[in-house]
Amino acid sequence: MSLFVIDRYLGDEVDSTEDRAKALLEKLHQQAKVRQLQLKCKEQKVKAVSKSHSEEEVVDTVEIQDHSEDSEKRKKSKKRKKTFNDETSVEEVNPGLDAEPEVDNLKAKKPRKRKINKDEQEKSISQEAEAEKKEHKKKVSKREAKKSSSSESIHSEDAKPVHKSKHKPGDEKSGKGSRAASEDTKVAPKKNESAEVEVSTTQNEKDGGKKDASVDPNFLLLGGFEAKPVQKVLPVLPQWLAKPNLVQKDIKQNLVSIHDVPYLKPNMLKKMEANKVKSFFPVQAEVIPAILHSCLHGFLVGRGGYRPNDICVSAPTGSGKTLAFVVPIVQVLSARVVCEVRALVVLPTKELAQQVCKVFNVYADGTGLKVVLMAGHKSFSKEQETLVTKKSFGFCSLADILVCTPGRLVDHIHKTEGFTLKHLRFLVIDEADRMIDTMSQDWLPQVINAAYKVEPHDQGMLFTRKMPGVPTAANYGQLQLPLQRLLFSATLTHNPEKLQKLGLYQPRLFTSIYKQPKSNTPQDQNGPSTSENFSLPAGLTHYYIPCNLNSKPLILLHFLLTLRFSRVLCFTNSRESSHRLFLLIKLFGGVNVAEFSSRLTPGERKKALKEFEQGKLQLLISTDATARGIDITGVKCVINYDAPQYIRVYVHRVGRTARGGTAGLAFTMLLRIQEQRYMNMMRDAGVPKLHKQLVLNDNLRQYEQRYEEVLSQLQRVIKEEQAQKRC
Repeated sequence: MSLFVIDRYLGDEVDSTEDRAKALLEKLHQQAKVRQLQLKCKEQKVKAVSKSHSEEEVVDTVEIQDHSEDSEKRKKSKKRKKTFNDETSVEEVNPGLDAEPEVDNLKAKKPRKRKINKDEQEKSISQEAEAEKKEHKKKVSKREAKKSSSSESIHSEDAKPVHKSKHKPGDEKSGKGSRAASEDTKVAPKKNESAEVEVSTTQNEKDGGKKDASVDPNFLLLGGFEAKPVQKVLPVLPQWLAKPNLVQKDIKQNLVSIHDVPYLKPNMLKKMEANKVKSFFPVQAEVIPAILHSCLHGFLVGRGGYRPNDICVSAPTGSGKTLAFVVPIVQVLSARVVCEVRALVVLPTKELAQQVCKVFNVYADGTGLKVVLMAGHKSFSKEQETLVTKKSFGFCSLADILVCTPGRLVDHIHKTEGFTLKHLRFLVIDEADRMIDTMSQDWLPQVINAAYKVEPHDQGMLFTRKMPGVPTAANYGQLQLPLQRLLFSATLTHNPEKLQKLGLYQPRLFTSIYKQPKSNTPQDQNGPSTSENFSLPAGLTHYYIPCNLNSKPLILLHFLLTLRFSRVLCFTNSRESSHRLFLLIKLFGGVNVAEFSSRLTPGERKKALKEFEQGKLQLLISTDATARGIDITGVKCVINYDAPQYIRVYVHRVGRTARGGTAGLAFTMLLRIQEQRYMNMMRDAGVPKLHKQLVLNDNLRQYEQRYEEVLSQLQRVIKEEQAQKRC
């Protein structure tokens, strides 16, 4: 009966008592090792919780628990005996478990009969366990002083019970083998876990790390990380932005004769000589041939039948950007036969649109080209009459070159019958950085959709246009009328995300601004930025005047009355402050002054600019309405009464003087709290040198009494104006 119990415990019945004895011994040895590993883990856990208990008491409690478990297992095995009395055949063992090679070896040997004394086996096992306990105590005593909280958290995890593998119920033959194999599988993870514990403790001994005992053992503390310098991520620009076509800044030293510029026709040369143009500025000498080269085969097709490159120009104010696109457009379109809108020039303000239209009219005179202005100077119905006319066979265009503002253009696209842009060849966007900021109005997508709009009767035409897509042989199989974009600005952004909104095709950039790429060395990363972001006129001298709020009007009067500055353009940040300053200077007397802002009608603004250019006005007070692109002849000095908030605004303000290579002065009145920001802004703009202009209080005292009287008058005048508005 006892042998049968042993066979049932092993999970297999063999023919020989000797084989059974060997199998039992091997099995008991494995169980002893398992118990020993469990004993080690439990001893370590007990010592971590309470160090006051001795190691021998811990071992005794663990042994009592192990003996109770063994007794429970023997009782269970006796109960299972009754259900398997008739089983004599050898049960199959799961081939995926570790017990398979041991059972196969038992079957291969010859059967021998031998009785096993159970008490002797338990004694041998207990002796081995005691020897291992002694070795373990020696190791624990050495490691006890150097234990860390991280090793304790690992031991607590190792002490958790391992889940038994699941087997299908109802399979009687595999029942015994699965139980034996499941116990075998418990051994391997325990070995690995104990190995991990020993490796972690030995590693802590090598490192010599000691942690605070008050730290919660459930948390794993990380450390040993040294601060490392973080490398800055340098922007990766497209090739056309990273390597642009460089243009010289110095205008006077780099003039190019008009006869040395290629692709210019004799008629255009005569027209330029008649307008006293004998040489080109550096920007004009580079951009004009580039545009004309894309139209060598006429304006109906690109060079070689391919789509021409778009062109972007970023050059200082007053460098001749307007003439750089007027001359090639007039020369190319002078060969047209049918009048259609083939060039569209979009500008941000009415005054700038009027100025560009004037230049087009000068060079288009005698060519038969019709230039039309749509900027709100006339009523909408009158502008419609200048755009299209209706005849018996349909609508006919009355404009070859259209100069407009974006809002007025969109109105005509949707409301003017017969107005079409399907023959458009050049799309010019002047002051492109500001036009990009107004992209929220969606004027550009509407223009592009109108340009690529295909009517049903246009399907059979030779030169048609469809929305560009992926360049394939099929797309280039038919000739298409190209649409070329030309962008011009003194502060053109280099942000690819913003430029992507324009839908440029393989663009070329012409600029006088070039950033030297920085290396990844710490000196370059931590040092100040020396690359300039914008290009300023070479003949401009920059000054700043320290002052306070009360002294700003007196300093302006000192410049006008004492220093006798003439043709001074003064900028403020709002039209309200511009109007108050205008009234103050006018009431003070002694200065011919006018204001220029959106408060005035277009006719009043035009009159003020004309009088200023003729020299009738000593001072013109303006908002940023005149800061964009307007060419005011004779401006000798620019005064920033209110400091500009952004560098772009500063560049366009001071760009009203020192135009075309001439000299000019720029003064900025700064409060004490504004000085540091202004210095940083100038450094970023690449200004080589800043001059500090001090105005002594003694020079201002002569105006203080009159200034106090004017202030009381100013309050009364402002109240009267507000009362008139209410009425």
